[in-house]
Amino acid sequence: MSHALRPTRTPTILIVGASRGLGHAMAAEFVAKGWHVIGTVRAGQSPTLLHALADQRPQSVEVETVDITRPDEIDSLRARLSDRMLDILFVNAGTTNPDPTQTIGEVSTVDFANLMITNALSPMRVVERLSDLVPAAGLIGVMSSGQGSVADNESGQREVYRGSKAALNQLMRSFAARQIDTPRAMLLMAPGWVRTDLGGPDGRLSIDESVPGIVDVLLAKRGRPGLEYLDYRGKTVRW
Repeated sequence: MSHALRPTRTPTILIVGASRGLGHAMAAEFVAKGWHVIGTVRAGQSPTLLHALADQRPQSVEVETVDITRPDEIDSLRARLSDRMLDILFVNAGTTNPDPTQTIGEVSTVDFANLMITNALSPMRVVERLSDLVPAAGLIGVMSSGQGSVADNESGQREVYRGSKAALNQLMRSFAARQIDTPRAMLLMAPGWVRTDLGGPDGRLSIDESVPGIVDVLLAKRGRPGLEYLDYRGKTVRW
């Protein structure tokens, strides 16, 4: 007696902040591994690398819009995805202040507040609002930085950016503490110093040297409950 094979469900990842750089490269890497990718850009952006990837692989890539600093847009994204299941939710969006060389005593209140809103508050709003779309066996990840490590800060520099990522790490730990009784995997990712618009031209790594490792770490973390702070090689970063 023959049995019809059940169709295999294609796993889905939502990458928030995928228009270019690490986010776009992650989208391409996941597509190459057979995943379905929902990537976000901000409304009004000119055609991006993510749009080009969607044109090349229309069955594998969807483009959504959201500005994570606007709670109403996060709510709208949540509503549009209400009937979807996300095997991985990964928030990549982030920025730095206009002059990253400024010390904490030199930065303006406006620039400080904007950076904290973009790098700490807004990613966690996305996590809080969309986490119910991620099943217990899924993964919630956020792009942090090795510069968010308090223990490893022995050289200073980029003080405000460091502070925003350290704040993000602490907020994610608080979120994870509320999830302690679930088997859900959670991850803070340190991608290394990468040559991107954000990382600058002096970064030690190319995107191609960082992103495959990031994706492999995300996939390996699935099914391993709790929060970890890891770099692109899978090594633990000190808090």
